Amino acid sequence: MSTLGSPVRAYDFLLKFLLVVDSDVGKGEILASLQDGAAESPYGHPVSIDCKTTTILLDGRRVKLQLWDASGQGRFCTIFRSYSRGAQGVILVYDIANRWSFDGINRWIKEIDEHAPGVPKILVGNRLHLAFKRQVPTEQAQAYAERLGVTFFEVSPLCNFNITESFTELARIVLLRHGMDRLWRPSKVLSLQDLCCRAVVSCTPVHLVDKLPLPIALRSHLKSFSMANGLNARMMHGRSYSLAASAAHKRKSLRKAKALRPPQSPPKNRTRNSCKVS
Repeated sequence: MSTLGSPVRAYDFLLKFLLVVDSDVGKGEILASLQDGAAESPYGHPVSIDCKTTTILLDGRRVKLQLWDASGQGRFCTIFRSYSRGAQGVILVYDIANRWSFDGINRWIKEIDEHAPGVPKILVGNRLHLAFKRQVPTEQAQAYAERLGVTFFEVSPLCNFNITESFTELARIVLLRHGMDRLWRPSKVLSLQDLCCRAVVSCTPVHLVDKLPLPIALRSHLKSFSMANGLNARMMHGRSYSLAASAAHKRKSLRKAKALRPPQSPPKNRTRNSCKVS
Protein backbone atom coordinates (compact mmCIF):
# COMPACT_ATOMS: atom_id res chain seq x y z
CA MET A 1 0.00 0.00 0.00
CA SER A 2 1.35 3.37 -0.96
CA THR A 3 0.21 6.88 -0.26
CA LEU A 4 0.44 10.15 -2.09
CA GLY A 5 4.12 11.03 -2.38
CA SER A 6 4.07 13.48 -5.27
CA PRO A 7 1.61 16.23 -6.24
CA VAL A 8 1.56 14.81 -9.78
CA ARG A 9 -0.36 11.70 -8.71
CA ALA A 10 -4.12 11.72 -9.05
CA TYR A 11 -4.78 9.51 -6.02
CA ASP A 12 -4.11 9.45 -2.29
CA PHE A 13 -3.83 5.68 -1.71
CA LEU A 14 -2.95 2.74 -3.94
CA LEU A 15 -4.33 -0.69 -3.04
CA LYS A 16 -3.85 -4.06 -4.73
CA PHE A 17 -6.74 -6.54 -4.69
CA LEU A 18 -6.86 -10.11 -5.98
CA LEU A 19 -9.97 -11.69 -7.45
CA VAL A 20 -9.71 -15.42 -6.76
CA VAL A 21 -11.77 -18.63 -6.92
CA ASP A 22 -12.54 -20.84 -9.93
CA SER A 23 -12.90 -19.84 -13.52
CA ASP A 24 -16.19 -19.02 -15.19
CA VAL A 25 -17.80 -17.28 -12.24
CA GLY A 26 -17.99 -13.90 -13.96
CA LYS A 27 -14.94 -12.14 -12.53
CA GLY A 28 -14.13 -10.82 -15.99
CA GLU A 29 -17.63 -9.38 -16.16
CA ILE A 30 -17.00 -7.51 -12.91
CA LEU A 31 -13.82 -5.96 -14.28
CA ALA A 32 -15.49 -5.07 -17.56
CA SER A 33 -18.31 -3.28 -15.72
CA LEU A 34 -15.91 -0.66 -14.36
CA GLN A 35 -16.58 2.33 -16.56
CA ASP A 36 -13.56 4.32 -15.41
CA GLY A 37 -11.25 1.32 -15.21
CA ALA A 38 -8.18 0.99 -17.41
CA ALA A 39 -6.64 -2.30 -18.44
CA GLU A 40 -2.90 -2.30 -17.96
CA SER A 41 0.05 -4.63 -17.52
CA PRO A 42 2.80 -2.39 -16.16
CA TYR A 43 5.14 -5.18 -15.08
CA GLY A 44 5.13 -7.34 -18.20
CA HIS A 45 2.68 -9.94 -16.91
CA PRO A 46 1.33 -12.48 -19.37
CA VAL A 47 -1.79 -11.60 -21.29
CA SER A 48 -3.77 -14.29 -19.47
CA ILE A 49 -3.38 -12.32 -16.22
CA ASP A 50 -5.95 -9.53 -16.32
CA CYS A 51 -5.25 -6.35 -14.40
CA LYS A 52 -7.53 -3.37 -14.26
CA THR A 53 -7.31 -0.15 -12.30
CA THR A 54 -10.08 2.06 -11.06
CA THR A 55 -10.32 5.00 -8.69
CA ILE A 56 -12.96 5.29 -5.99
CA LEU A 57 -13.77 8.07 -3.54
CA LEU A 58 -13.65 7.04 0.11
CA ASP A 59 -14.46 9.70 2.73
CA GLY A 60 -13.16 12.42 0.45
CA ARG A 61 -9.93 10.55 -0.37
CA ARG A 62 -9.09 9.16 -3.81
CA VAL A 63 -8.20 5.49 -3.61
CA LYS A 64 -6.75 3.81 -6.68
CA LEU A 65 -7.40 0.08 -6.89
CA GLN A 66 -5.40 -2.47 -8.85
CA LEU A 67 -7.65 -5.46 -9.47
CA TRP A 68 -5.87 -8.66 -10.49
CA ASP A 69 -7.75 -11.61 -11.99
CA ALA A 70 -5.70 -14.82 -12.13
CA SER A 71 -8.54 -17.25 -12.76
CA GLY A 72 -8.00 -20.33 -14.87
CA GLN A 73 -4.21 -20.34 -14.38
CA GLY A 74 -3.67 -23.71 -12.78
CA ARG A 75 -3.09 -24.23 -9.10
CA PHE A 76 -4.19 -21.25 -7.06
CA CYS A 77 -1.29 -21.53 -4.61
CA THR A 78 1.26 -20.95 -7.38
CA ILE A 79 -0.63 -17.94 -8.72
CA PHE A 80 -1.18 -16.54 -5.26
CA ARG A 81 2.50 -16.81 -4.36
CA SER A 82 3.41 -14.87 -7.49
CA TYR A 83 0.74 -12.18 -7.40
CA SER A 84 0.09 -11.78 -3.68
CA ARG A 85 3.23 -9.70 -3.13
CA GLY A 86 1.96 -6.42 -1.81
CA ALA A 87 -1.71 -7.45 -2.06
CA GLN A 88 -3.89 -5.89 0.62
CA GLY A 89 -7.24 -7.58 -0.06
CA VAL A 90 -8.84 -10.67 -1.58
CA ILE A 91 -12.24 -10.81 -3.29
CA LEU A 92 -13.83 -14.27 -3.21
CA VAL A 93 -16.31 -14.57 -6.07
CA TYR A 94 -18.84 -17.29 -6.77
CA ASP A 95 -21.72 -17.60 -9.20
CA ILE A 96 -25.14 -17.71 -7.55
CA ALA A 97 -26.36 -19.84 -10.46
CA ASN A 98 -23.62 -22.50 -9.98
CA ARG A 99 -23.59 -24.47 -6.76
CA TRP A 100 -20.13 -25.92 -7.34
CA SER A 101 -18.52 -22.45 -7.36
CA PHE A 102 -19.92 -21.80 -3.88
CA ASP A 103 -18.94 -25.22 -2.53
CA GLY A 104 -15.35 -24.70 -3.64
CA ILE A 105 -14.83 -21.57 -1.53
CA ASN A 106 -13.68 -23.61 1.47
CA ARG A 107 -10.71 -24.90 -0.53
CA TRP A 108 -9.74 -21.37 -1.54
CA ILE A 109 -10.07 -20.15 2.04
CA LYS A 110 -7.56 -22.81 3.16
CA GLU A 111 -5.13 -21.79 0.41
CA ILE A 112 -5.41 -18.11 1.37
CA ASP A 113 -4.91 -18.83 5.06
CA GLU A 114 -1.81 -20.88 4.23
CA HIS A 115 -0.07 -18.50 1.81
CA ALA A 116 -1.47 -15.11 2.87
CA PRO A 117 -2.81 -15.33 6.42
CA GLY A 118 -4.64 -12.33 7.74
CA VAL A 119 -5.38 -10.70 4.39
CA PRO A 120 -8.81 -8.99 4.51
CA LYS A 121 -11.43 -10.74 2.42
CA ILE A 122 -14.97 -10.18 1.17
CA LEU A 123 -17.41 -12.70 -0.28
CA VAL A 124 -19.16 -11.71 -3.50
CA GLY A 125 -22.08 -13.55 -5.07
CA ASN A 126 -21.98 -12.66 -8.78
CA ARG A 127 -24.62 -12.58 -11.51
CA LEU A 128 -27.53 -11.43 -9.41
CA HIS A 129 -29.39 -10.75 -12.66
CA LEU A 130 -29.66 -14.56 -13.00
CA ALA A 131 -31.64 -14.85 -9.78
CA PHE A 132 -34.29 -16.94 -11.59
CA LYS A 133 -31.57 -19.63 -11.94
CA ARG A 134 -30.33 -19.24 -8.37
CA GLN A 135 -28.77 -22.32 -6.78
CA VAL A 136 -27.23 -20.63 -3.73
CA PRO A 137 -29.77 -19.01 -1.37
CA THR A 138 -28.88 -15.57 -0.09
CA GLU A 139 -29.51 -16.60 3.52
CA GLN A 140 -27.07 -19.50 3.25
CA ALA A 141 -24.33 -17.33 1.75
CA GLN A 142 -24.92 -14.64 4.38
CA ALA A 143 -24.66 -17.17 7.20
CA TYR A 144 -21.48 -18.60 5.68
CA ALA A 145 -19.92 -15.12 5.47
CA GLU A 146 -20.80 -14.48 9.11
CA ARG A 147 -19.03 -17.67 10.13
CA LEU A 148 -15.95 -16.58 8.21
CA GLY A 149 -16.15 -13.07 9.64
CA VAL A 150 -16.19 -11.40 6.22
CA THR A 151 -18.53 -8.97 4.50
CA PHE A 152 -20.97 -10.37 1.96
CA PHE A 153 -22.30 -8.76 -1.23
CA GLU A 154 -24.41 -9.90 -4.13
CA VAL A 155 -23.54 -8.04 -7.30
CA SER A 156 -24.67 -7.76 -10.88
CA PRO A 157 -22.26 -6.49 -13.54
CA LEU A 158 -25.12 -6.28 -16.01
CA CYS A 159 -26.99 -3.75 -13.84
CA ASN A 160 -23.81 -2.34 -12.24
CA PHE A 161 -25.29 -3.21 -8.85
CA ASN A 162 -23.05 -3.29 -5.75
CA ILE A 163 -19.83 -3.39 -7.78
CA THR A 164 -18.34 -0.14 -6.53
CA GLU A 165 -19.88 -0.63 -3.09
CA SER A 166 -18.10 -3.94 -2.56
CA PHE A 167 -14.72 -2.51 -3.63
CA THR A 168 -15.24 0.53 -1.41
CA GLU A 169 -16.04 -1.60 1.62
CA LEU A 170 -12.93 -3.75 1.16
CA ALA A 171 -10.80 -0.63 0.73
CA ARG A 172 -12.26 0.77 3.95
CA ILE A 173 -11.45 -2.45 5.82
CA VAL A 174 -7.87 -2.44 4.53
CA LEU A 175 -7.25 1.20 5.40
CA LEU A 176 -8.71 0.79 8.88
CA ARG A 177 -6.60 -2.30 9.47
CA HIS A 178 -3.39 -0.48 8.53
CA GLY A 179 -4.35 2.60 10.52
CA MET A 180 -4.33 4.84 7.45
CA ASP A 181 -7.63 6.43 8.50
CA ARG A 182 -5.58 8.57 10.91
CA LEU A 183 -4.23 10.52 7.94
CA TRP A 184 -7.56 12.15 7.24
CA ARG A 185 -8.73 12.58 10.80
CA PRO A 186 -8.59 16.16 12.11
CA SER A 187 -5.31 16.74 13.91
CA LYS A 188 -5.48 17.71 17.58
CA VAL A 189 -2.04 19.36 17.49
CA LEU A 190 -2.19 23.11 16.93
CA SER A 191 0.00 24.60 14.26
CA LEU A 192 2.44 27.42 14.96
CA GLN A 193 0.08 29.91 13.35
CA ASP A 194 -2.81 28.77 15.53
CA LEU A 195 -0.64 29.03 18.65
CA CYS A 196 0.37 32.59 17.76
CA CYS A 197 -3.25 33.56 17.05
CA ARG A 198 -4.38 32.02 20.33
CA ALA A 199 -1.68 33.93 22.24
CA VAL A 200 -2.66 37.27 20.67
CA VAL A 201 -6.42 36.78 21.00
CA SER A 202 -6.21 35.59 24.60
CA CYS A 203 -4.77 38.94 25.75
CA THR A 204 -6.47 41.28 23.27
CA PRO A 205 -10.21 42.00 23.08
CA VAL A 206 -11.68 41.39 19.67
CA HIS A 207 -12.88 44.99 19.33
CA LEU A 208 -9.26 46.13 19.83
CA VAL A 209 -7.74 43.84 17.24
CA ASP A 210 -8.33 46.46 14.54
CA LYS A 211 -6.06 48.87 16.46
CA LEU A 212 -3.08 46.52 16.40
CA PRO A 213 -0.21 47.59 14.09
CA LEU A 214 -0.72 44.55 11.86
CA PRO A 215 -1.67 44.05 8.20
CA ILE A 216 -5.38 44.05 7.44
CA ALA A 217 -5.35 40.40 6.33
CA LEU A 218 -3.70 39.30 9.56
CA ARG A 219 -6.12 41.29 11.72
CA SER A 220 -9.04 39.75 9.86
CA HIS A 221 -7.57 36.29 10.45
CA LEU A 222 -7.21 37.02 14.16
CA LYS A 223 -10.85 38.02 14.46
CA SER A 224 -11.96 34.96 12.51
CA PHE A 225 -9.82 32.73 14.71
CA SER A 226 -11.38 34.25 17.82
CA MET A 227 -14.92 33.75 16.54
CA ALA A 228 -14.28 30.19 15.37
CA ASN A 229 -12.63 29.04 18.60
CA GLY A 230 -15.06 30.61 21.06
CA LEU A 231 -12.59 33.20 22.26
CA ASN A 232 -14.89 36.14 21.47
CA ALA A 233 -16.34 36.56 24.97
CA ARG A 234 -14.28 39.72 25.34
CA MET A 235 -16.03 41.24 22.33
CA MET A 236 -19.09 42.27 24.36
CA HIS A 237 -17.31 43.26 27.56
CA GLY A 238 -13.82 44.27 26.55
CA ARG A 239 -10.75 44.55 28.70
CA SER A 240 -12.42 47.02 31.10
CA TYR A 241 -14.74 44.28 32.28
CA SER A 242 -11.83 41.99 33.05
CA LEU A 243 -9.94 44.75 34.85
CA ALA A 244 -13.03 45.80 36.83
CA ALA A 245 -13.69 42.21 37.81
CA SER A 246 -10.08 41.83 38.91
CA ALA A 247 -10.19 45.08 40.96
CA ALA A 248 -13.46 44.07 42.60
CA HIS A 249 -11.97 40.71 43.50
CA LYS A 250 -8.95 42.41 45.06
CA ARG A 251 -11.14 44.81 47.13
CA LYS A 252 -13.24 41.91 48.35
CA SER A 253 -10.10 40.05 49.38
CA LEU A 254 -8.81 43.10 51.31
CA ARG A 255 -12.11 43.54 53.16
CA LYS A 256 -12.11 39.90 54.10
CA ALA A 257 -8.54 40.17 55.38
CA LYS A 258 -9.41 43.22 57.49
CA ALA A 259 -12.42 41.48 58.98
CA LEU A 260 -10.31 38.54 60.03
CA ARG A 261 -7.50 40.67 61.46
CA PRO A 262 -7.68 40.98 65.35
CA PRO A 263 -8.01 44.54 66.84
CA GLN A 264 -4.76 46.08 67.99
CA SER A 265 -4.46 47.29 71.63
CA PRO A 266 -2.69 50.64 72.36
CA PRO A 267 0.87 50.40 73.64
CA LYS A 268 1.23 50.27 77.45
CA ASN A 269 4.23 52.63 77.85
CA ARG A 270 2.66 55.57 76.05
CA THR A 271 1.03 58.27 78.31
CA ARG A 272 -1.64 60.65 77.16
CA ASN A 273 -0.79 64.34 77.31
CA SER A 274 -3.43 66.39 79.05
CA CYS A 275 -4.54 69.65 77.57
CA LYS A 276 -4.22 72.64 79.90
CA VAL A 277 -6.19 75.82 79.34
CA SER A 278 -4.64 78.97 80.70
